Amino acid sequence: MAQAIAETVFDVFYLCFALIAGLIMLLKGKNTLVKKAGLMAALLGAGDSFHLVPRSYALWTAGLEANAAALGIGKLITSITMTIFYLILFYIWRDRYEVKDCKTLTGTMWVLAFLRIVLCLLPQNQWLSYRQPLFYGILRNIPFSIMGIIIIVIFAKETKRAGDRVFRFIPAAVFLSFGFYLPVVLFSGTVPIVGILMIPKTLAYVWIVLMGWQLYRQSEGNIKKS
Repeated sequence: MAQAIAETVFDVFYLCFALIAGLIMLLKGKNTLVKKAGLMAALLGAGDSFHLVPRSYALWTAGLEANAAALGIGKLITSITMTIFYLILFYIWRDRYEVKDCKTLTGTMWVLAFLRIVLCLLPQNQWLSYRQPLFYGILRNIPFSIMGIIIIVIFAKETKRAGDRVFRFIPAAVFLSFGFYLPVVLFSGTVPIVGILMIPKTLAYVWIVLMGWQLYRQSEGNIKKS
């Protein structure tokens, strides 16, 4: 019961924050950069809701294993939306730092995103099962991890060059998100307690959304522009 209460409260606050902040930025943003940040945040909240809502329902009812199919479908949807999340973040990088000559890098990100989604859609993932094959869990996360590494490197380079105070912590947030997420992929099947790392992983994404929100406030003239 304690787990159900704690997770549900956390999930409600997280989803409401991501969705509301995202929609405000998307609808009220004064430039395309802010609107992209809003779309990214709203997609994060919407995608995660497909996994977190069934999970909360499962914890309050018959348990996780009894709701394996709903949880699996939710994880599939979340896997796809998170891939698109990083693709949007890449375009935020391009717009923020006015990067023009990056056709190869752009193509690489699209290929990695496409490959990740295709791997997620393979029936061998057994999304409807309570315990999915570890091999495919690792396989589908290889292109996803490469996308994350690229985001870390390019943001670290450009934020330092531009002295960007708004997005300077994007590399740290993305690094932490993967640092908490990958152990769950590798070990949660045998050591369930590792799944608790999804909470700090989620907080790393909240951090990214907050940076987008700071950009929105900056565009509104409420804080000093960096």
